[in-house]
Amino acid sequence: MNLGSPDSTEVKDVRKYLMEFLMDGRVIDYPYIFRLLLVGGIIAPFRAPKSAEAYKKVWTKEGSPLIVLTEQLQQALEPNVEEPVEISMRYGHPTMEHAYEQLLKKMPDMEEVIAIPLYPHYAMSSYETAVEHAKTVHKKKKYGFKLSFIKPFYNEPNYIHALTESIRPYVQQEYDQVLFSYHGLPQRHMTKADPTNSHCLKVPNCCEVPSLAHATCYRHQCWTTTQLITKNLNIPAEKTGFSFQSRLGQEEWLKPYTALRLEELPKEGVKKLVILCPAFVSDCLETLEEIAMSGKEAFLKAGGQSFTVIPCLNVDPLWVQSLVTWIKDYAAGNREMILENA
Repeated sequence: MNLGSPDSTEVKDVRKYLMEFLMDGRVIDYPYIFRLLLVGGIIAPFRAPKSAEAYKKVWTKEGSPLIVLTEQLQQALEPNVEEPVEISMRYGHPTMEHAYEQLLKKMPDMEEVIAIPLYPHYAMSSYETAVEHAKTVHKKKKYGFKLSFIKPFYNEPNYIHALTESIRPYVQQEYDQVLFSYHGLPQRHMTKADPTNSHCLKVPNCCEVPSLAHATCYRHQCWTTTQLITKNLNIPAEKTGFSFQSRLGQEEWLKPYTALRLEELPKEGVKKLVILCPAFVSDCLETLEEIAMSGKEAFLKAGGQSFTVIPCLNVDPLWVQSLVTWIKDYAAGNREMILENA
């Protein structure tokens, strides 16, 4: 299960996609009427033409990079597991219902579907909405099979190993900093997801202080991934950066903002930058255009000398093997990675 993409780079298709995406109450969690006025009246009409131009920069002859790469992941996974594999998008096509129906065609008597949301870190606007949407479709269509989900895997050893090894060649060159750029979220999403109502963004160094809140804390999980990777690769703390990208609107989002850091870093002596986006397992608009194109331009314009983007895991063999391992472990009775919801 991945995020999704417009059907084409035409403005009408991009507008339709933005409406579906941003009208999700877990993405923009305002009351419905206000959200409709904001998204339908302001964001989608003005953002769609700009987003369409951005999509045109990364679109391939096969289509959207995100869709194509997710299909390639499916193709890489299928020969390595006994079970049939389908993909779905939270927004756009292919839909969750289509995935269920395709699986039933391949295995009419199947008893269970294991859904793998391709989000390493828990967030209301990514992992949670994917899970809840899958459950809603499952319940609405009254499917007879059981539905289970792979948990967020931000600290799972196989995933961390795959990510570590994908980064290793890039840090064997000379660099001034490795910047971990994660997708941003409004700060209020952190406090809203905090079951204790007293930890996230309220306790000093909250990401480092143990708490029940960490199970649903996106910021803590991003911080943990960064710590595990830098430890594995022996990246010095003074050469490690941590920021958040893709801010929308004027409210306070998680800081520091990647866009600002890319302009500030050259002035701080960081001339050779290596950057990666671990919140994404598949390259997409946010990695290919926002970072590799616009981000690079901003960094070099501010005085940077080299800007190296590490690709997402995409169809990296170690990443494929991670998925295979989780599926086979579950088939063998190991339920550690499974969250049973329906």
